[in-house]
Amino acid sequence: MDYSRIVLLVFHQEVMYKPLIYKLVREFDLVFNILEAKILPRREGRLILELNGSKEDVLRGIEYLEKEGVTVTRIADQIHRDEEACVHCGACTAVCRTGALVTDPETMEVLFIPDKCVACGQCETACPMNALIGVNIERISA
Repeated sequence: MDYSRIVLLVFHQEVMYKPLIYKLVREFDLVFNILEAKILPRREGRLILELNGSKEDVLRGIEYLEKEGVTVTRIADQIHRDEEACVHCGACTAVCRTGALVTDPETMEVLFIPDKCVACGQCETACPMNALIGVNIERISA
């Protein structure tokens, strides 16, 4: 397990009930962690997954999902911090459970590491400046 990627999967109505995640484990030897899920019956399902395995297997698994009609979006590409609005107060670091937001001990600036973000939305709620954008499973565009 030398590679990890956090992705949003959008299962459209026509593929929502297929056992696609099962095949990620069986056929691509991937380990997954469900970070958040939202199911809208008869419409779509949204699932934020952390996929772990070899880089080749993770990329093959993602390709398989896309061929099956699942929209796959890398979470890190959807999360943004408005650098002009951020005052580096650190309120977001207190609620970030994954270490995506940390304070640099030398500069005391808040660092944002998008690859660690799981889009839980806690930082967005905690930020008094509304500097964090797109950190919610419902607002991430697919």
